[in-house]
Amino acid sequence: MVKDRAQSTKGFPPFPPYTWPEGKQSAVLLSVDVDAVAPYLWEHRDGVPDRLARLEIRRFGLRSGLGRILGLFDRYGVKASFYVPAVVAEFDPDLLPVLLAAGHEIGLHGYFHELVRDIRADEFSAALDGSLELFKRQTGRLPVGFRSPAWEMTPHMLAEIKARGLAYDSSLMGFDHPYDIDGVVEIPVQWALDDAIFYKFEGSGNERWAPASGRAVLEDWLAEWRALHRFGGLFTLTVHDWISGRAQRIAGLEKLLEAMTAETGAWIATAAEIAGHHASSVNSGRFSVASAIPSAIGARRFGGEP
Repeated sequence: MVKDRAQSTKGFPPFPPYTWPEGKQSAVLLSVDVDAVAPYLWEHRDGVPDRLARLEIRRFGLRSGLGRILGLFDRYGVKASFYVPAVVAEFDPDLLPVLLAAGHEIGLHGYFHELVRDIRADEFSAALDGSLELFKRQTGRLPVGFRSPAWEMTPHMLAEIKARGLAYDSSLMGFDHPYDIDGVVEIPVQWALDDAIFYKFEGSGNERWAPASGRAVLEDWLAEWRALHRFGGLFTLTVHDWISGRAQRIAGLEKLLEAMTAETGAWIATAAEIAGHHASSVNSGRFSVASAIPSAIGARRFGGEP
């Protein structure tokens, strides 16, 4: 039988297999990005148009979708990590306490869901501090994790996350299990496991295709989970309440959770729990990398003068 869990191949870095808690072969992180209207407001930060369609499609999440997702997790007895832009919690002060009361983790997701390409380093730092202050004010505790809007990260951002004592980041994809980057525990994500790339359709004029078939997405997610379980990896599912809170998608998530919860060797845990395991286990330091940025190649041309 092929030793699927072996991570080293001749000529490549000899990373060992990842070690999960005793009796577990893989892990599952169920995560929800509660973006609501924040990305739309950031897109129109210089002036919000008086049109309702894209606002209403996103408002569905907090009105209906989130409750369905919470009910789904409760039925299967699983806990998840919810990443909330601070402005969303500012608009709805009951949101963070409700998520905590249900036993879930709440994590940072920008203040206005600001995109890295649109802000300076000092603006990121100010948004991070503002988010921490708001979470503490509304819940009486500080969150331990950060997830960048649109999953982009810079060395400065990693340094600021580390300086504030956060336990982990969940924005990058350098392994398919936890690792360390610049001394920060990274809980990796994966675009193929994000509902937005398959289902997001707001009628904005920017869409390039219609929403994907829910049946096909479910089949792919199940196949990815089974393969990651075989390789001993981490399956990080990312959904949005206004997208996956729709009826058919909830039904698909039920089938996914039915399979996952039946596999006793799969550890379903929050990102905070996974980060805690990583930091306190033999995995810590085994998978350490640096955020090296390559030098620009400039105007060099092959076969000619530089």
